Amino acid sequence: MEKENLSLAFVSCEAIRIINKKYRGENKPTDVLSFAKISSGRREFSEVIICPAILKKTAKFSHQVLKMELSKALIHGILHTLGYDHEISKKEEKLMLKKQNYYLSKFKIRSLQFIIISMSLYYKFYFL
Repeated sequence: MEKENLSLAFVSCEAIRIINKKYRGENKPTDVLSFAKISSGRREFSEVIICPAILKKTAKFSHQVLKMELSKALIHGILHTLGYDHEISKKEEKLMLKKQNYYLSKFKIRSLQFIIISMSLYYKFYFL
């Protein structure tokens, strides 16, 4: 199996709105954006950008639900970097949703602890 590099970024609503407008033509914030195979010098990586503030609104302020929303956003973004695209057709949408649900069922909430800690740090610094 080939090794893949993944960059994971947590950004504000304004930052994700700007990125969404630049790359997708959508002038609004979104929960997750992903980019496959970005080259930076000699390195190549995929990138998943998550907006915790949007996820928090979606999760309706429940910490456990927030973890689940974060899991979904991360898996969703990674699937996009692997070439899945729910916007192409209903068939692709069903396939991607099936994959997303499969991986979500295998995902351990505790394995997200490092992400939640990162999110907590993000919120502490972002709201200072």
